[in-house]
Amino acid sequence: MRFTHSLIIIAATSFLALSTATEARTRAECERDYKPQVGQAGKDVVWVPTPDELVNRMLTMAKVTPKDYVVDLGAGDGKIAIAAGKNFGATALGIEYNPDMAKLAQCFVQAEGVGDKVKIIQGDIFKEDFSKATVITMYLLPELNLRLRPTILAMKPGTRVTSHQFTMGEWEADEKAEIEYRTAYLWIVPAKVEGNWSFREDGGKTSFSVELKQQFQRISGDALMGGNKNPLVGAALRGEEIRFAFNDDKGQTRTLTGKVRGNEITGTLRGPGSAEIKISGKRS
Repeated sequence: MRFTHSLIIIAATSFLALSTATEARTRAECERDYKPQVGQAGKDVVWVPTPDELVNRMLTMAKVTPKDYVVDLGAGDGKIAIAAGKNFGATALGIEYNPDMAKLAQCFVQAEGVGDKVKIIQGDIFKEDFSKATVITMYLLPELNLRLRPTILAMKPGTRVTSHQFTMGEWEADEKAEIEYRTAYLWIVPAKVEGNWSFREDGGKTSFSVELKQQFQRISGDALMGGNKNPLVGAALRGEEIRFAFNDDKGQTRTLTGKVRGNEITGTLRGPGSAEIKISGKRS
């Protein structure tokens, strides 16, 4: 009987300990065990938190919604991932190398009541797989951004990437914003469109070919229709969305608006008198 009673006490004590460990704590309680100092050294950077207003601007620029999966590279105390979950309703993951900082960020996640949406892990941003992210956020040094750039450019076209203060080298930002002498940058991962494309009207006679050249989201090229070759005008690429205009074999302007899916482009071609036809293209 005493043995059974002891088991009940042990079980109850274990349950209480587990419940206490999983309950959300206050931020002040989280910092009792470890409180980071601004400027402290990390693996490749020093820790300087991004101001709340800039965090909000970065996530707003990236048009984060509850449908997004946000990954913060170099999460620090987790504030960007927490803001993505708490203020924008997104699912978020923070990757932080410093185990003490990662533990603190995990505690803040519970304290802010977003444990169902936000997760912080201790890991190396150059080794962890974040390929399923729809939004990437970061506050890293320029050389780290450049190391990450090939990985980011290989992600799904349309993925949004936002950075505090530092750029991606010659990959120019699609947007930028200034807040109190700090800069937020936004890039949209572009589809890969360089090459020779053959376009044809769906069920019709119109056909033409386009040679596209590409440097990140900047595109240029020439269109060949009816034996006449003319340069593209107003060529633009934003994620999977592509647009360009050219003069056809009769000297009339045609404008293509479409979406890139690997080696195919589907969309519409607007011609003289605003006539619009469905068009599709394949890369040879």
